[in-house]
Amino acid sequence: MHELGLCEAVLAIRAGRLDPEAYAAALHARARQLDPVLRAFTVLAEPGAPADGPLGGIPVAVKDIVATRDLPTANGSPIDAHHVPDADAWVVARLRDLGASVLGKTVTTEFAWRHPGPTHNPWRLGHTPGGSSSGSAAAVAAGLAPLALGSQTFGSVIRPAAFCGVVGLKPSYGAIPRTGVHPLAGSLDHVGLFTRSVADATFALSLLAGASDADPHGFPLPPFRIDPEQGVEPLDAPRLALVRIGPWDQAEPEALACLEAAAERFRAAGARVEDLSLPTPFGRAAEAARTILACEASDIYAPLVASQPDKLSAPLRDLVQEGAGIPAVRYIAAWKLQATLRAGFGAALAGFDALLTLPALGAAPKGLADTGDPSFCVPFTYLGVPCITLPAGDVEGLPLGIQLVAPYRNDVRLLRIGRWCETALDHPRRFPSL
Repeated sequence: MHELGLCEAVLAIRAGRLDPEAYAAALHARARQLDPVLRAFTVLAEPGAPADGPLGGIPVAVKDIVATRDLPTANGSPIDAHHVPDADAWVVARLRDLGASVLGKTVTTEFAWRHPGPTHNPWRLGHTPGGSSSGSAAAVAAGLAPLALGSQTFGSVIRPAAFCGVVGLKPSYGAIPRTGVHPLAGSLDHVGLFTRSVADATFALSLLAGASDADPHGFPLPPFRIDPEQGVEPLDAPRLALVRIGPWDQAEPEALACLEAAAERFRAAGARVEDLSLPTPFGRAAEAARTILACEASDIYAPLVASQPDKLSAPLRDLVQEGAGIPAVRYIAAWKLQATLRAGFGAALAGFDALLTLPALGAAPKGLADTGDPSFCVPFTYLGVPCITLPAGDVEGLPLGIQLVAPYRNDVRLLRIGRWCETALDHPRRFPSL
């Protein structure tokens, strides 16, 4: 049962071929068996009676910066180790209303920044799963949950999904309300999803996209519905712009080869794939994103640094100090540039349906002290445009992926392109041996 994707499980439960109580019990048992080695969860919930709804009987893994009224939400910090919120985050309440249950809370880096937790990459336990949504990516990859919630401020959905060999979706900025999700930088924070297929990600987004009066940055997507049996209709023969961004010279040869092989498969299947250089102003996105992150994180976490510095990591203390030293005019300029580039991204991709690039420098690095470099994700998080990563290959048993990006609020179109690319790649769904 652990090999079922989200849509497969929903359809099997709906048709009476799968008992929802037995399904939830099997995933809970698998999580209890494997998590002492994988360490994807901070706490596992007790299985309950399945509820009715489109996601009735589906256990969902929830990142531990997302509030749950019945489980601790520790935010990856000893400061909040025993904190149980009074209310669910909007997205958790929505999941419960849809009939889903919370399987458990997944490990995050400290306050979704750099200091890593104990989670291992399920494909090779001595390697990082990425971050900050470490546990969520590992849980889906290991077959502990068909759907997991994550968040992304720099590269915290796309990168760990690529490292763990699953589908990671960062929707457009504001598409899923962040009410009850602990902030790192409000102008950059996104709620994202981990699944095993593009169809699963599309179905989940169709149910979870919405609006909350308590999220001042919410920009709901145009409503759309997906039948889990029919899935998402692929966009035939898309036009893809192959863009080499960021520190491209630092990308590992195996990752570059994987991307080129994917491009060739797409061409052979009928897509047009051509090189494209983004206009010069887009080259300022990464630096501007860092400015916004440091300033907004400093505003949020300076009181904790002042009151409990011994309980915070050096990376977070350094980030707060960095933000405190940035002039207001620089922050305002970065914020204005963000709006300008977001609005101009569609024109920059004129003639193309989506952008094709790498999600990370390479496969998951060895060791757990660092979660990897987010450089190939940061510009698109800054723009707030939708991104998805698909498994596309491997090197010495560690997954490699590709990243697809579309203009702002073109999420459904991106998912249709992703579905086409997924078919063209024909990458087998595999599970690690744990």
